[in-house]
Amino acid sequence: MRTVKIRELTVEDFLPYGSYANLLDPVSEKIGSPPIEFFRDMVQQNLGKSGTASFSVCRVEKRDMIVDIAEYHSYTAEGILPLDNDVLIHVAVATPDDGCVPVDKIVVFRIPKGTIAVIRPGVWHHAPFTINDQTANVLITLPERTYANDCKVFNLSEEDRIRIEL
Repeated sequence: MRTVKIRELTVEDFLPYGSYANLLDPVSEKIGSPPIEFFRDMVQQNLGKSGTASFSVCRVEKRDMIVDIAEYHSYTAEGILPLDNDVLIHVAVATPDDGCVPVDKIVVFRIPKGTIAVIRPGVWHHAPFTINDQTANVLITLPERTYANDCKVFNLSEEDRIRIEL
């Protein structure tokens, strides 16, 4: 089983997979000054053909730090916003639609709570891992019913699974 180390977010390292912004400590162009500041247009999420954004919660509890499943969405980006705990996400660049998960290209990033990461269409990923023993509630933004009409999920074989090294 291959092992991967966790990467900290940087714009350059995460760019092949999407974009992100820390919503709790924003660094962005803003309108106004204290007591009211508006940090505008910090990150965008392409909703594809759908005009309706759907907000869901993915609650993740502590589990083995092993990547054993991967999915992608062909037509839309996915927003991932940990609300109350840091999480880890695994990603790999988009590949042809042949069902072959590029396990040799999977990397893992730590997403701090309050930071939204938007994963580009086609990028391999799956549910986050909580960074510690605490449950993490993660806001997921996708077009309505993406899980039913634009989600290809693949289980990794035993030899392709990846252990995340803390």
